[in-house]
Amino acid sequence: MATERTLAILKPDCVRKELIGTVLARIQDAGFAVRALKMITLSKREAEGFYAVHEDKPFFDELTDFMSSGPCVPVVLEKENAIADFRTLIGATNPDEADEGTIRADFADSISTNIVHGSDSVGNGQKEASYFFAEHEIVANRAA
Repeated sequence: MATERTLAILKPDCVRKELIGTVLARIQDAGFAVRALKMITLSKREAEGFYAVHEDKPFFDELTDFMSSGPCVPVVLEKENAIADFRTLIGATNPDEADEGTIRADFADSISTNIVHGSDSVGNGQKEASYFFAEHEIVANRAA
């Protein structure tokens, strides 16, 4: 199985609840390597650009308003089977439907304030990571 990269975003509700360290620890404990990380505040326009794939959906304005409502933490993660494993770790988008012990089941308040974003495919993981990080900012796994 090949090593994959995925993008996680610790959303504004995660930052407001002061759960950055807790969520990152859960991610690392699940075997993910952090390859890039920063805290930023998205403008409404930047949030719209990132979530452009959803622009025709009824939740687009609410989503982009929320994502630009305060700081968030984009993180590039790497692991074998990263996409599927991360989606399992974070749980269903709706925390009421998320499996017990997942990040969203434990910390999210609603379908729209659900703590964390995770890429849904290898291609989207690469595209989404490049939205926040230049390739030279992503630290490769270097053997010691």
